[in-house]
Amino acid sequence: MTVAFVTGGSRGIGFAIASRLAEAGWDITLVARGEGGVRAAGDRLATFGTAIHPVAADLGTGSGVEAATEAHLAAHAGRTDAVVLCAGTGWAAPIDSYPVEKLDQQVALNFVGPFLTVQRLLPSLRHTAAAHQDARGTKIVVLASIAGTAADGGLAPYSATKAALISLCDSISSSEWEHGVTATAVSPGFVDTDMTAWVRDRVDPASMIHAADVAEMTMAVLRLSRQATVRNVVIHRSGADAWRA
Repeated sequence: MTVAFVTGGSRGIGFAIASRLAEAGWDITLVARGEGGVRAAGDRLATFGTAIHPVAADLGTGSGVEAATEAHLAAHAGRTDAVVLCAGTGWAAPIDSYPVEKLDQQVALNFVGPFLTVQRLLPSLRHTAAAHQDARGTKIVVLASIAGTAADGGLAPYSATKAALISLCDSISSSEWEHGVTATAVSPGFVDTDMTAWVRDRVDPASMIHAADVAEMTMAVLRLSRQATVRNVVIHRSGADAWRA
């Protein structure tokens, strides 16, 4: 039995990753904000024959993180082989007119929520790595963005929160590798999901990265040995300018 905690798992990239995990036989705690959506996604994943535990929680709040992580630990007897953090939000606007409430939402969901989730599940990740002593250790995979490496002028808070996630993964791997825990940021350009609907008037969806591509990269990271650490993987759109979404 291997166990993953997956956020943003009811649609898009999060669901694509969860599908690959379930197909590979992982048990999953699947977290998303909407109860109907996460339960429907959980029902679809359960057809692979693994244990799926859907949890509705707002991970932009401390209480939501606490509820989701406690439900995960109770459902899987405290075991965590992987934490995959895909929940996030974005908003485009010039810096001089950026709505403060949108700034707060992005900082809360894109950075504070992932930080608190790692904080709460780190003892479980350490314990699982020590108790099972397999070749892989335990992994944290965080969905960042190419905007975290080359900021977009219209996405300043989003870019900043994604850069913070990349730095967080670097810090985790630096401090936790001796416990068998490593962290990887996966930083794609535009991915063809509903999150990129706002840019389709200037970027052809046919040119966008597939959610399945991000899921494939995530599975590759999860298969690495504990002796290998990849701290940030940037996925470019074919033909796009380097370091641009």
